[in-house]
Amino acid sequence: MTSFDRTESPALRDADRSGAADAPIATELGQTLKLAVPLALTQLGQIAMMTSDLAMIGRLGAEAVAAAALGQTVAFMSFVFAMGLVSAVAPLTAQAFGADDAERLRRALRVGLWAALFIGLPVTLFQLFGEQILLLLGQSPASAALAGRYLDGMAWSALPGLWVIAIRGFMGSVNRPAPGLWIMLAAIPLNALLAYALIYGAFGLPALDMLGAGLATSFVNWSMLLASVIVARAVKPFAAYRVFAELFRIDWALLRELVVIGMPMSISFMLEYGVFGAAALLMGVIGTAAVTAHQIALNTAAILFMVPFGIGMAATVRVGQSVGGHDGAAARRAGWVAVGLGTAFMAVMTLAVLLARYDVAELFLGAGADTVPATELTAALLVVGATFFVADGIQTVTVGALRGMNDTRVPMLFAALSYWCIGFVTSCVLGFVAGLGAVGVWLGLSVGTAVYAALLIVRFRRLARRIG
Repeated sequence: MTSFDRTESPALRDADRSGAADAPIATELGQTLKLAVPLALTQLGQIAMMTSDLAMIGRLGAEAVAAAALGQTVAFMSFVFAMGLVSAVAPLTAQAFGADDAERLRRALRVGLWAALFIGLPVTLFQLFGEQILLLLGQSPASAALAGRYLDGMAWSALPGLWVIAIRGFMGSVNRPAPGLWIMLAAIPLNALLAYALIYGAFGLPALDMLGAGLATSFVNWSMLLASVIVARAVKPFAAYRVFAELFRIDWALLRELVVIGMPMSISFMLEYGVFGAAALLMGVIGTAAVTAHQIALNTAAILFMVPFGIGMAATVRVGQSVGGHDGAAARRAGWVAVGLGTAFMAVMTLAVLLARYDVAELFLGAGADTVPATELTAALLVVGATFFVADGIQTVTVGALRGMNDTRVPMLFAALSYWCIGFVTSCVLGFVAGLGAVGVWLGLSVGTAVYAALLIVRFRRLARRIG
């Protein structure tokens, strides 16, 4: 094992390196927040970039917006699958950091970059065939063609996006996630400006409509990658790790370990996002108002979800560092503090959404008489969401803590059982057999999510007792 000399590595000298076994809960809470806030804001920034794309495309017409949404769905589903694999960099580097093993930390990021290349190339190819995929899924030729043109530009953003995730995982694992946030904050206005220029032909650039929007995203992702590499290579404390040394040497043994940890994460992501996609199809059977209400309620949930998702990423790092240091008490404390923080946040946000449910619906739909059915149904789904949002926050934080222990296969099985065998079946029964419609579908999703959260809590409690 190779470790840094404390005098050479500012990162390892810092007091916040591991949280210390005797640190009080308040200290752990502070360390978790220090990681979670920039991580959560970075995730919200990603949503802001996608939203700005749709806003810029909006002036092209309703058909263009619908096509962009289809294109983003194709891109998102393929990217999420790849993201699960590359996200395994975070627990591996966090454990190496906790064990003071600089060589393994370098190797973990290196294999993450190679894994991103190996999976990013087929993802890019998949997105370039977006038009054909949408046609196979029954979309109209006109919508598929527009979405395909958008993806022709955006497909080239997948590979740099995955590399950025790997580098962010390294930065977070050494308790320095802030540069990822600053890069994202700079990227948001750049993306909006470039998208406007390439869509409509401003500043001397050609007007490329949907293709321009996709190319803007790709350019911005490559720019974010360049900035991330510069920071990781030249800025303290990252430079001390020399993470790009021997970059072209593939560590096959560690790459296999990353795949063993990361592939179940990819499948879990697909199981989770897939059930909500299936729920949207059920809403389509129920009616147009149900589809609209479901989409608004789901968008609201997605925005709220980004904060516990960031807390879950912080839990991966904090638990992983403690596991690397063979400190069971610190791992347990890190996990439970993160779960408590995520639960508290989602409880407050759930109350806020309940109180403002009609305002949320009218924000999307307006206040016209013709929108009343969709508004009432959206408000009803947000009430049901009171049983869903908190459980969703608990599950994402707990699964993050389990990833810090390299435990991803059992949570994957839990996801299949909870979301599909229980949640989706319950949605079908309550929505159609019991006649509850859209509300029944959401109740089923809530039941599945609650079961998943409970199983994960039991799993974390059991595994945490075995550490140290």
